[in-house]
Amino acid sequence: MTTTTVPSRSEIPVEYTWDLASIYATPADWEAKLAEIKERLTLTQQFQGRLGESPDVLADWLEHYQALMADVQRVVMYAQLDYSVDTNNQTAAERVAKATSLASMVQAAVAFAEPELMRIGFETLRRWQTTHPRLTIYAHYFDNLERLSAHVRSAEVEELLGLVEDPFRTAASTHGVLANSELVFAPARSADGAQNFEVTHGTITALLSHPDRTVRRTAWESYADGHLAFQKTMANALAAGVKQNVFRARARRYTSALEAALTPPNIPTKVFYNLLETFRRHLPIWHRYWRLRRRALGVETLHEYDVKAPLTETKITVPYMQAVDWICEGMAPLGEEYVTVLRRGAREERWIDVYPNKGKRLGAFSYGGPGTHPFIMMSYNDDLFSLSTLAHELGHSLHSYYSWRTQPIIYARYTLFAAEVASNFNQALVRDYLLRTRKERDFQIAVIEEAMSNFHRYFFIMPTLARFELEIHERTERGEALTARILNDLMADLFAEGYGDELAMDRERTGITWAQFSTHLYSNFYVYQYATGIAGAHALAQGVLEGREGAVERYLEFLRAGGSRYPLDALQQAGVDLSSPEPVEAAFGVMAGYVERLEQLLL
Repeated sequence: MTTTTVPSRSEIPVEYTWDLASIYATPADWEAKLAEIKERLTLTQQFQGRLGESPDVLADWLEHYQALMADVQRVVMYAQLDYSVDTNNQTAAERVAKATSLASMVQAAVAFAEPELMRIGFETLRRWQTTHPRLTIYAHYFDNLERLSAHVRSAEVEELLGLVEDPFRTAASTHGVLANSELVFAPARSADGAQNFEVTHGTITALLSHPDRTVRRTAWESYADGHLAFQKTMANALAAGVKQNVFRARARRYTSALEAALTPPNIPTKVFYNLLETFRRHLPIWHRYWRLRRRALGVETLHEYDVKAPLTETKITVPYMQAVDWICEGMAPLGEEYVTVLRRGAREERWIDVYPNKGKRLGAFSYGGPGTHPFIMMSYNDDLFSLSTLAHELGHSLHSYYSWRTQPIIYARYTLFAAEVASNFNQALVRDYLLRTRKERDFQIAVIEEAMSNFHRYFFIMPTLARFELEIHERTERGEALTARILNDLMADLFAEGYGDELAMDRERTGITWAQFSTHLYSNFYVYQYATGIAGAHALAQGVLEGREGAVERYLEFLRAGGSRYPLDALQQAGVDLSSPEPVEAAFGVMAGYVERLEQLLL
């Protein structure tokens, strides 16, 4: 019997790892910067009580604050990136602990500022902003602060809220340590018993699309069972995380955790509820897709591990460098500069930590900040699914690149609501390019399979998790308990509605799905934005692909806007109104079109 294993971190060629030395040349340099930031807090404290002295003092403070926060972000970033690719590295884990403690310390140190600005008065702030050149750029910042002023507490309370953030991270970090370092997964096996496959966070996606049904089944069962083994601990951690969200909401005088999550980015709660209502109304499209899969696979009963089973016998292999080339071709409508920056980052500047290794955390992400280039972590598996993930994360990274290059630090960070539009936009353009240029039947099927896999994650799993998230927060707000049994039953009930009668569901193993999202569910009402993001992305991509006048420049201007405008406003100027359910309806229409094309190709 042979066993397919995952390499150790040291076995990955350096050219396929990210270049953390571009942030700090050595760990010693990182330690020196951490110590230097702590020393700078003495200067930070000297501003307290003085912001109203004059416009120049206020400008000095805002410049000091931005530089301080940029340095803190880089310290945290270096530690978290290093740990993410090897969660068994205890030295890296120690740096993460130091960095998060520093971030909490700094948050407490600057907590006096916003209450003090409010005492100056917004009429005075606006007058200073219009008459003093150093304050000109802060119009949106002051407007946003006034909008949120009812939820900004006294300096003492704000300091306390800053201090609790470090211990509050324990719930999410406990779940993350369990998921990334301590879960043990049984190997998957082939139908003939001749081969075993190592199951890890970095290999599970590829195993679930393996042509051997036994490999898929045993991998899916192993991954679920690994999480079930720690379900009580993970449930306790998630319950604590939800209670923390409710505490923050009440401390800031919001009526609910949902309102507390959506108010800062200026998203009306109707956007969230419209999404869930539209999702439930279009579940029959998903039921149609499950029927198609069952018939195409020739199985009597469809199971969860069949959702990504290949629909042809032809395996489409996409090496990493080929993926970069195809992504560049797909993004060509955005212009030479966009493509040049993307290619340079992916091929030369080592933005990307490419391949799976032992200890690498689950998922994929783009990270960075002003003063660095973007960084991408993923586990590339030489297939179309990995190509799509790479395109997605490069969408985030180019969004960051344009925002950091254009905006001052205070506006360099865009909202998650905007972020998921840029990432899904890239996938839409690259997918269109592949379907237009590769007409072979099996390749067309494979690309549409990838598209449906992406919709499955963002237009099925994420809205289902959003419904789950809403329910567990509302139960906590009512003082009800959250246990592993309660969470598993709720999760299984929601998926049962989504699968309908078309799939034979394993309630216990499907019920633990929530535990497989150890980052997402600790970010208060994060997951719904994947669904709004894919809707916004397809609307904007359609304009670019149809060659509508100004569509490309409007989209690039959206990328450059960063956090200088509210996300709904920035997206509306780009050409899509996500305050309306219409883009979500239209995205379901895109998905239905893919299902129809698959029916024509397969049946």
